[in-house]
Amino acid sequence: MAGMQERVSRRSDRTGRSMPGDLATGPFRADRDRIAASAFFARLGGVTQVVSPSGSGLLLHNRLTHSLKVAHVARAIAERLLADPEQRARLERLGGCDLDVVEAASLGHDLGHPPFGHLGESVLDRIARERFGLPDGFEGNAQTYRVVTRIDVRGLDAEGLDLTAAVRAALLKYPWTRHSPVPQRATELPRGASEPEGAPGTGAAKFSCYSTELEDMRDARVPFDERLPAWQQTVEASIMDTADDIAYAIHDLEDFHRVGILQYTTVSHELTEWLGHALEFAALDEVPDRPGASLERLRRRLHDKDGWIASDEAFLDAVKKVRTDLVANLLEVPFDRSKRAEQAVARFSGDWTRRLVEGIQVTEKVEPRSGQVALGQEQWHEVQVLKFVHRRFVLQRPDMALQQRGQDRLISNLVAALDEWLVDSSELAPHRLRDLYELTTAEFEELRNDHFDLLPGAGMEKMARGRAVIDFVASLTDDQAVSLLDSLSGRTTQPYNALVL
Repeated sequence: MAGMQERVSRRSDRTGRSMPGDLATGPFRADRDRIAASAFFARLGGVTQVVSPSGSGLLLHNRLTHSLKVAHVARAIAERLLADPEQRARLERLGGCDLDVVEAASLGHDLGHPPFGHLGESVLDRIARERFGLPDGFEGNAQTYRVVTRIDVRGLDAEGLDLTAAVRAALLKYPWTRHSPVPQRATELPRGASEPEGAPGTGAAKFSCYSTELEDMRDARVPFDERLPAWQQTVEASIMDTADDIAYAIHDLEDFHRVGILQYTTVSHELTEWLGHALEFAALDEVPDRPGASLERLRRRLHDKDGWIASDEAFLDAVKKVRTDLVANLLEVPFDRSKRAEQAVARFSGDWTRRLVEGIQVTEKVEPRSGQVALGQEQWHEVQVLKFVHRRFVLQRPDMALQQRGQDRLISNLVAALDEWLVDSSELAPHRLRDLYELTTAEFEELRNDHFDLLPGAGMEKMARGRAVIDFVASLTDDQAVSLLDSLSGRTTQPYNALVL
């Protein structure tokens, strides 16, 4: 296994200073426990996954239950691979695979996720860049890495969780910064490293580290320097990433079915129309706006972006399977909370999870658009179609857009109010916000001294203030964000919970 001593190294190992006690004797198990005991992990129970359960009376996934299921799937994947001598040998050559590292990374992969799902992420990114001039903006994966290395309070000098190098590296889905040259050195841009559509010049769409944590990321990657390209995930990160995809593709669809968002007629019509006219669609230069067209655009996009694995035959089979298993066997009968309905959901979830997990394979071939632990070709196409159903028939609904506009305004107003509070009277601002402001001021001063090229020439105080406010808002639950803005705007006479401040 790659540099075992380096894999278990912590920042505290270099100082000799005592740390809070761990119940577990193994370093990786201790990391898993530190994440599970973190207040940032507990808050995920109040962060919406995609749809809010408010008023439905149903138990739906939140970021906490999602993380638990990712850990469940990821550990199952790792156990299967390690049980196969040939696969195990490949994992060893690629840097090693430990079950506790995989589980720790899976539990912790969403610690930096802000209120209101991915909408909150995009709003905070826009505000960070446009209001505060932060070159790094905001990214949920990078915020997760910031939580475990800087913001949480278990570690050395109350900074981060003081995790081992292997677990920190396993949290790096996209091991580069927003403007890092690392992805550009690959023969093809890794997944997530290209600029977002419609936002040229803003850097990578996905990244797992801000400039303030760059040295920490490099340190975490040292044990893998001789095993993996600088832009490639560790195998433990690949397992976590793949498990996240599986959970996202399957478990979110359960929720949409339960609350009646996924409708049999609309989903069936789209899939059936494409299947009935696939050859006709393929022959067209421009895809007309009609049923089946969105699925055809997906097929073309897969060929454009993922030609290394895209297959028309596999895509056709995937659409057929999703139509049978999801549409005909699950959505055809509305969810009515009966025993039969619950069994149908459990059967769909169980069968699909098992099928996708059994399709996982390890490859030593370097592929920029994929990790070295990944789904097989058939299963990869099936996940793409399942995620298409999620995106097309849930995220793009007008009522979701209405809700997101309101959440956008809420977060924007909350950031503005907290920023004004820091400017007007920082000594009266929330304790946690003041602590974060002190931390970010020191960070930006250090960054200016050591890596002047990573900062613009002016506005350091505004950037430090902005990062502190963004850190604070990103650490709230959905309800905390709503309640805090109500208090700041005078819309309630109830005192805000002082424990949050």
